[in-house]
Amino acid sequence: MAQPPIGEGVVVDVPATTANLGPGFDCLGAALDLNNRFELRVVEGGVDRFDLHIEGSEGTHLRGGPDNLIYRSAQRVWLEAGCEPVGLEARVRLAVPPARGLGSSAAAIVAGLIGANALIGDPLGREKLLELAIAIEGHPDNVVPSLLGGLCLTAKTAVPNWRVMRCEWRDTVKAVVAIPGIRLSTAEARRAMPRSIPIPDAVTNLGSLTLLLRGLRTGDGTLIHDGMHDRIHEPYRWGLIQGGREVRQAALDAGAWGCVISGAGPSVLALAPEDAAHEVGQAMVAAWEASGVSSRHAVLGLQHSGSAWTPLPGATPPAVSPPTPNPGPKRPVAPAAAGGARARSRGRQG
Repeated sequence: MAQPPIGEGVVVDVPATTANLGPGFDCLGAALDLNNRFELRVVEGGVDRFDLHIEGSEGTHLRGGPDNLIYRSAQRVWLEAGCEPVGLEARVRLAVPPARGLGSSAAAIVAGLIGANALIGDPLGREKLLELAIAIEGHPDNVVPSLLGGLCLTAKTAVPNWRVMRCEWRDTVKAVVAIPGIRLSTAEARRAMPRSIPIPDAVTNLGSLTLLLRGLRTGDGTLIHDGMHDRIHEPYRWGLIQGGREVRQAALDAGAWGCVISGAGPSVLALAPEDAAHEVGQAMVAAWEASGVSSRHAVLGLQHSGSAWTPLPGATPPAVSPPTPNPGPKRPVAPAAAGGARARSRGRQG
C-alpha cells in the first residue's frame, strides 16, 4: 500500500441526529443543531493504536483501542484508498450521551470517515463516504443526515444503490428533544420488534410518512400531527422506555403537534410550534421526573450543512483545503442526477 503525504491532525464537527420521526423507520432522519466535536491526531505506536479521550461528562465509559468505531471507520477509508493505516489519538466532546437515540454511533462513524479521508488529502468523494457510512452502520437513517445535514429520506433502489432525497423543513417547526438519564441500546430496541409486519400497518405508515413530509415542508401542524403515527416499531418500543408514554402525552397536552421516540430511544422527540416549544420541553421533563427519571430538554432547529473538517490548530494541515460547507437544502448533496444522491450499497438495511 502507498502512503500519501499525511497531515498531523484535523477537527471534525458532526451534528447529532434524530431518526424515524415516527413513520420513517430506517429511512428518514434529520440533523439537529447540536454539535459533536472530534479532534483526531496522528500518533506513533503502530497501526492498531487508537487513544480516546472524552472531554466533559458525556460518554466517559467509552474506550479506545483498535475495535473503537471511530478507528474502524477510519481504517475503512485507508483500505478503500489503498493507504497504510496509522495510529490515532482522538479527543471527543459529545453533545449528548451515547445510547440515547440521537445518533452517537453515526457521529462516530462519520467522524472516523471524514477525519481519515482528510488526513490523506480527501481522495474519497462525499458519495463514496456515504456508501461506506451506510455499509458500516447497516441502515442509513442517522448516518446520511449526519454526513450531509438537513432532513434526508434514503431509499434503496432496484439496483444495489441508495438514493438520498433532501426534504424541506419549515423553520417555524421546532424539534423538542427530551434526553433522559437512562440508556437503551439500538440492539435491544431492534430485538423488541417482530420479524414481520402486517400489511395494513405498512400501508398506514406509508400514508403517515406522506402526511408528515408535507407538514414539515409547509409548516402545517395538522398534517404533522396526523403524520406522526407509526405502527412498525413504536408499539413495540414504548414499553422499553420508563415513563415514555407519559412523556409523550405530556408533550401533546402542552401543545406539541406530535411526539415520537427519537431513533431507537430512549430520548423522545416532539415537533411543536416555536411559541410552544419551551413549554413542551418543560412538560416532558416534568413527566419523566414524575416517573422517577432525570432528564433535560433542548429546543433545536435543523442543521443544514452536515459534517465538516478543519485543520487541527497548531498541527501540520493535510495537503488539501477543507471543502466549502453546504449552505442549506437547496444545494445538491452529492454529484448525482437531479433530485437526489446515489451511493452503491454494500450493507444491509435493518
